[in-house]
Amino acid sequence: TKSIARFAERFDLPVATSFRRASLIDADHSHYAGDLGIGPSPGLKARIDGADVILLIGGRMSEMPSSSYTLLDIPTPQQKLIHVHPGSEELGRVYQPALAIQATPAAFAAAVETLKPSDAVAWKGEAAKAHADYLAWTEKARELPGAFQYGQVMTWLRDRLPKDAIVCNGAGNYAGWIHRHHRFHSFAAQLAPTSGSMGYGVPAAVLAKRQYPDRTVVAFAGDGCFLMNGQEFATAVQYDAALVVIVVDNSQYGTIRMHQERDYPGRVVGTQLKNPDFAMYAKAFGGHGERVERTEEFAPAFERALASGKPSILHCIIDPRAISVGKDFAPAVKA
Repeated sequence: TKSIARFAERFDLPVATSFRRASLIDADHSHYAGDLGIGPSPGLKARIDGADVILLIGGRMSEMPSSSYTLLDIPTPQQKLIHVHPGSEELGRVYQPALAIQATPAAFAAAVETLKPSDAVAWKGEAAKAHADYLAWTEKARELPGAFQYGQVMTWLRDRLPKDAIVCNGAGNYAGWIHRHHRFHSFAAQLAPTSGSMGYGVPAAVLAKRQYPDRTVVAFAGDGCFLMNGQEFATAVQYDAALVVIVVDNSQYGTIRMHQERDYPGRVVGTQLKNPDFAMYAKAFGGHGERVERTEEFAPAFERALASGKPSILHCIIDPRAISVGKDFAPAVKA
C-alpha cells in the first residue's frame, strides 16, 4: 500500500478505497479521496463519473463499491478502465477493461514503484482538491432525532482513538456512521465484512485484541447484529481481551426496517426487537458494562471502560428514527 501511495504522489492521482478497505491508506494522506462504500461522497462519485482513466487494483467493483452496479457502465465503462486482478476469471467478467492485467496487488505495486511521469501532469492539484472534499464530507455529523447523537460520538472517537486503534463491525445501518466519519490510519485497522454478514464485529474484535493486546480495539454492533454472536463476549472475558463493544440499540433491525419504511410504508413486519440490558449482560460475564442514553454521557463512560481493564460493553440507546446516516425516515409503526 505504501508503494501505491508513492505512485499516486508521483502522478498526483486521487486514491479511493473499496468497500470496507479504508485502512489500506492513511486517511491523512494528501491524495486520499475517500471510500466507495454505501452512500459514497457525491464529490468522489462526480470525480469517477468525469474521469478519463480508472485504475482498479485488486478489487472487483462489485455491488457495494459500484453503488449496485450503477457507478460504471456495463459492459464497457465510458472511462478507460485498467483492471488489475490476480484471478483471470474476474478480468472482463463484468466490465470490459481497456487494459487487463493479471497480477496480485503486491506484484503490481512493486512493478510501478519506479514509474515516473515523463512530463508535468496536466491534472496537477486535483488530488489535493479530492482530499479536501473528503475531509469536508466526513468532518461534521448531522443532527439526529433523540438525545444520543451517534454522529457526534463517532467524531469524538475519531479524535480520541489512537491512530493504530482497530475498529470492528458487522453489517447494519449503524456502520454507516463509521464509514462516514471515522478515519483509518494504519493497515488492518478496519475489520468488517464485505459480504453483508451480521454478527462479525464482536468475534473479530476478540481475535484482534488477542493478536494485538497493546492496541485499542473497539467493536461496533447494532442490537440485532450483537445478538447474532454476542456470546463471544464470554471468550473475551475468558482470555482477558479488554476490548470495548459499543452496542447501538434502536430496538429494531434497522437496515431491514429502513427498506420497509422506504418501499412499503405502513407495512413493516418482523423488525422490532425486545432487547436485554446489554450493560448487565457484560457484568453477568464478569466484564464492565454501562448504559448510555445521552451524548454527553458517552465520553466519560468510554474512558471508564478503557480504565477498567476488562472487556466492556457500552449500551447506547439511539432513537429509532435515526435510522440512516444520510436520510431521515418517518417514525415506524409497530410491527
